[in-house]
Parts: sequence; structure tokens; C-alpha cells
Amino acid sequence: MPQFISKLLYLTKGHHKSLLVIAFLLLIISGLEVVGTAMIGPFITVATNPNIIKTNYWLGLIHNQLNFVSEQYFLIVLGAVVLIAFYIKAFLSFEAQKAVFQFSHTLRGDLCHRLLKTYLEAPYSFHLRMNSATIIQNVITTTEIVCINVVMSLLTAVSNGFIIVALTLLLIKTSALAMLQIALLLPVLVGLVKLLKSRLAFWAQEGWSASKEIIRILNHGLGGLKESRVIGCESYFVQQMEQQTNRLAKNFSLNASYGNLPRFVIEAFMITFLVSFTLLYVNLNQGQGQNLTAVLGIFGLASIRLLPAISNLIGNINTFRPNAFAIDKLFFDFQEIEKSKSLSTGVSYRVNNLLSSSEPLPFSAWKQIVLDKISFQYPDTERKVLDEISLTIQKGQSIGLIGKSGSGKTTLVDVVLGLFLPQSGDIKVDGVSVYEDLRAWQNLLGYVPQSIFLIDDTVERNIAFGVPDCLIDLDRLRRAIEIAQLSEVVEQLPDGIKTVVGERGVLLSGGQRQRIGIARALYHGRDILVFDEATAALDTETEQLVTEVTKGLSGNKTIVIIAHRLKTIEHCDRIYQLDRGRILKSGTYQEVVLGQ
Repeated sequence: MPQFISKLLYLTKGHHKSLLVIAFLLLIISGLEVVGTAMIGPFITVATNPNIIKTNYWLGLIHNQLNFVSEQYFLIVLGAVVLIAFYIKAFLSFEAQKAVFQFSHTLRGDLCHRLLKTYLEAPYSFHLRMNSATIIQNVITTTEIVCINVVMSLLTAVSNGFIIVALTLLLIKTSALAMLQIALLLPVLVGLVKLLKSRLAFWAQEGWSASKEIIRILNHGLGGLKESRVIGCESYFVQQMEQQTNRLAKNFSLNASYGNLPRFVIEAFMITFLVSFTLLYVNLNQGQGQNLTAVLGIFGLASIRLLPAISNLIGNINTFRPNAFAIDKLFFDFQEIEKSKSLSTGVSYRVNNLLSSSEPLPFSAWKQIVLDKISFQYPDTERKVLDEISLTIQKGQSIGLIGKSGSGKTTLVDVVLGLFLPQSGDIKVDGVSVYEDLRAWQNLLGYVPQSIFLIDDTVERNIAFGVPDCLIDLDRLRRAIEIAQLSEVVEQLPDGIKTVVGERGVLLSGGQRQRIGIARALYHGRDILVFDEATAALDTETEQLVTEVTKGLSGNKTIVIIAHRLKTIEHCDRIYQLDRGRILKSGTYQEVVLGQ
């Protein structure tokens, strides 16, 4: 339990004051609940037998101290007090309920925001081993489970717990015999809750697992729609979806149904109690019908409040317990990412904020980049993918990287991009380590991969990727389009730069998507452009067009190219051939490729 509380406090940090306010409000409500319910007995007694004022010490004291002119007037005031107490309690109960709902849904929004920020800032290696369906589910579904099924249920359970304890103390004072009868029925209820505990937890986790599979099937089926249509395997994904939706429906319906079972048992118990208590009281207390009326009045009203309170409490517990695993899901993701970000990698580095950096770039007038004995190996592997790689890149140079698959080309580029941190070695710009301000270094880099990521939005927003509309510089946008040789393409589009390109740019050709990727890097004013086999998937004619764009940038931009076809790096100033994480050859195109 202490571990659960510490995890819950970690996930709710920034909201602890709101929790204290809610707890204080719940205490006040439980107090008013007792006051209002306790006064029902005296009110009924005075209404049925006004002479009780003279024989009852407390009623007589209040009547004499306040100088009531008549018993009827005393009854009116007593009724007014009861009404005021219940109206105040009703108002505060509504406010408390609203506060609980607002707290839970606000917390969910905050967790979604924190999770997205954490995932975006997570080391690249974290995303390599995480399925995107799990990440999407955590942001959308797991946060809902935590905030609605766990936090809201827990707060509601605490609220009902306060009311149950307060009313129970009142009932014990009113009639110990009645409470003894209720106590005899409780073991059956507790046994039922314990019996359901493990099954409810199993059904909840099975439903959660089915939910994750549904997201994964959606990603696979819609993500490979073209291939699915050509192969004709749509029914495969439909069948998978049917299996998982049936699994989800079965487990969630069982969880919801049996979670409410104790409520129906409680209703039967309460009726059993009222009938048996009335019979016992009449037999044991002959001639005291008025007392029975008062006691039953208190118990009747208390039962009206206790019945839903106990039902809700058990329902909240049955909702909270099986879904508590979601707390661990989010907590361990936050902890794992924080731990992986803080691990020492053998180099001194500082990350100001991977989402934004307000500090001026220290590399604005740089002249050369030096990779000094860079070594890197993936977690849980024995072989180094990069083994003491050293090379120098002068400003304005074009560099080509070649080698067999698995030689380390892409990993080297990922290290240069700051996606991986080397176990040893350093990258320096004019003698200053880029790890002194990694974000500032990344602000110099533009990346054009083999498959350009395009959002389902306009050409304008795809080029000015990540820039709010109000901050888009149209002059810079136009220059980037011209240099990337996209002007003619944009002119032919129905809405120009306002044309929506479709999901992943499906309405554009491969060459057009690549040139949008180049324009994106140019718009953001990046000095160093990295092309990771950017023309590998293009036909010869389109490849030639994109290659001409990169040639035109030579001298003005520093370019690093991973080559799929050797002809695309013919214009490079220097070629590096990698083999098993080492530089095998380096020199001009004629020296390395042609062997002259």
C-alpha cells in the first residue's frame, strides 16, 4: 500500500493542494450528514409526542434556554434546522462531486500532456523497443483508467467511507441491537468482495490487453492499406479485430456486471435487517412504539444514505483494485525514461530542453566538425556497432558514407543527429563538444530520410513543420520551395501551398515528398543537411532530380549523404567507406569508389 500511495502521489504531483481541499470538503459533508440524520429522530419523536420535551433532558434544556412559547413552535424550528442542515449538505455534496470530477479529468489532461512530452523527450533507443500501439494506448486509454477508474473511484470511495463511518457511529449510539444485526450480515458481504477480487482484476487486465491489440490491428490494417488491398488480406485484419473486440466486450462486461453484484446483495440485506429488527424490537420492547418510530426513522433515513454509500464504496473498490495496474504502467514509463536520460554515457552532456531552447547557438560561426573516436553499441549486445570512428568535416563540404548493410552508416548518422549518445568519444565543433548543449547542436541539423514523414495537412504546414500558423515566414517558405525545385509542383497543385497532401503524403509522388523534406530542412535554416538514403526508393529520373538539388546546395550547406546508389555521391568532396563499425577507406570518389 505505501508503494501504491507513493506512485499515486508521483503521478498527481502539482495537484496535491486540490486533493487536500477535496478531503477537507468530504469531512465537512460527513459531519453534516450525521447532524442532519441525528436530528430526524428527535423531530419524529416531538411530532408524535410533544410531551417528550418535558421528559428528555437535552430537548428540555434547548426548549427552556431559547424560551420557546410553545411545543409547536419548537417543532417548526427543529424542522427548519434539519432542512437547513440537509440543504447545506446537498449543496456541499454537489460541490464535492464536481470537484472530484474536475480534479480527475484535469489530472487526465495533465497526464496526457506530461506523457506526450516525456515520450517526445525519451531517448531514441526507448522508441526502438516500444510498440507505437502501447504508447498510443498509454496516452489515450491508460490515462483514462488511472484518472477515472482509479483516482476518481478512490476519491469517491473516501467520500463514501467518511459517510459510512459517521452514520455507523450515529447508528451505534441510536441502537446497539440494530448495529449488531447489521454486523452479523457483514462477513457474508466481505467474503463476496474477496471472492470477486482476483476475477475482477483478471477481467480488467484482459480487457486492457484487448484494447491495446485493437490499436495495434488498426495501425497494421490501415497503415498498410495499399499492400492489404493488393494482396487481398483485408479479411485477416477484420477477423483479428472481431476476435479482440469480442474479447474486450466479454471481459469488460463481466467486470462491470460482477462488480455491481455486491450492491444487489446489500439491498437484500438492508430489507432483511429492517424486517427482523422491527420484529425483535416489538417483542423485546412492548408498549414503546413511539421509540420504535424514532429509531426506525433514523435507521430508515440512514439506510437511504448508507445503502448507496456502501454500494458505491464496494463498487469503487471493485473498480479501483483491478485497475490499479495502470498506475504501474504510467509510473514505470516515467521512471524508465527519466533513468535512461540520466544515465552516464561516458561523455559530459547537457540537455536544456529537447522541446525548445531559448539559448543562443554557440556554433553560429563554426568552421569544422570533428568526430573523435566515437564508439557505440546497442543495449544488451556485445558487439560495437561503431568502433572508434574519427573523421573531420569542413564547413560547406559534402560527405558521402558507403558500406554494406550493417556496417554502421545509419547508426553513425543517428549519433551525429544526437539520437544516440556514444559510450565513448566526442563530437566537437571548433573544439567545443556538442554535448555541452545538444539542443543547440541539433538546431544546426536538417534530416532527410528515405521515407519522409508528412502530416495530413497542407504543403505549407508540412514544410514549416512544427511552426504555428501565425509564425510562418512566407518569404522563407518561398525561398525553400525554390531551392528544393518545388515551385512548378506547387503551381500545379489545386490550392498551391494550401493543398492538403493526404495522410503520409499519399497524394504526392515519391520525388515530391523527398523535395518537401529538403524544403523543410531549408525552411528551418539548418546549416548541416543529412540525407539517409534519401533517393533509395526513387526511380532513376526522380533520383537524378533530387541529386541535382543536393548538388546545388554544395558549398552553401554542409551535407552528409548515406548512399544507396554510388552515383548519387559522385559530387561529394570526401567519401568514407565503413565496414563493421570502422572506417575502411576514405578519400575522393575516384580514390574510394573507382580505386584510382
